[in-house]
Amino acid sequence: MIPYDKRSGKIWYNNELVDWADANIHILNHGLHYASCVFEGERVYENLIFKLKEHTARLFYSAKRMGMKIPYTEEEINEACNKIISVQNVKNGYVRPTVWRGSEMMAISAQQTKIHVAIATWEWGSYFDPKLKVEGIRLNISNWRRPAPNTIPWDTKASGLYMICTLSKHEAEQQGYTDSLMLDHEGNVAEATGANIFFKDQKGEIHTPIPDSFLDGITRRTVIDIAQSKGIKVNERKISPNELTNFVGCFLTGTAAEVTPVSCIANNKYKVCETIIDLNESYQALVRKNK
Repeated sequence: MIPYDKRSGKIWYNNELVDWADANIHILNHGLHYASCVFEGERVYENLIFKLKEHTARLFYSAKRMGMKIPYTEEEINEACNKIISVQNVKNGYVRPTVWRGSEMMAISAQQTKIHVAIATWEWGSYFDPKLKVEGIRLNISNWRRPAPNTIPWDTKASGLYMICTLSKHEAEQQGYTDSLMLDHEGNVAEATGANIFFKDQKGEIHTPIPDSFLDGITRRTVIDIAQSKGIKVNERKISPNELTNFVGCFLTGTAAEVTPVSCIANNKYKVCETIIDLNESYQALVRKNK
């Protein structure tokens, strides 16, 4: 795989198109040292970004929660995202808008820092091995927990919130798993390291944790709408790890993960059932219509 700093083309950087190799920042920028950075992840299907407006709205919400004022309008960022996928000729790929504080100050206080914005895009297929999208991925249970909602801006896509996700995923991979299930501060099921989680019970109903300490994903909400349109009851509730043995199916949702079945969590086994396959097919049909 080509390293991301060795790729070619253009990146939208502070309202200019710059060469990929020249889209650089100084080592002493506040975003790097103090995690004053927010971002989005968006999918491109057939040259169109799925739910672009929703992603941009969340980017602005995240920035506001982090005390950063983006120096562009939402409409300008939408136009920039569409422009860069056109320039890069990305047909089916990924878009990464990023907002961060600059290098004017190097301390906890960052009142005088400039807010920078960059948008990169590239062709990208499945987040997980396509074979695992059929067979189901395997999760361990992380030793790290999602922090309590009164300790972090939990409803943002802020870079600092992903530190424990990286630690959890690395540990899972070292143990032979694909990803990791994270619990919340109360010990209930929360999410995977970069995706929301759903369970199917023996009655065919779906259960998913209440997003009160982790991100309420755009794909999560989309899949809930699809399930409900099919007459499937969706229960948003607290889920104890002790309930994992009661479920017969499990899957993840996310912009990168899309709809990915789970075959096991630790010692709990699940089937890649027709319900999950059907939800994935319906999701794929929807995103390629891009409505």
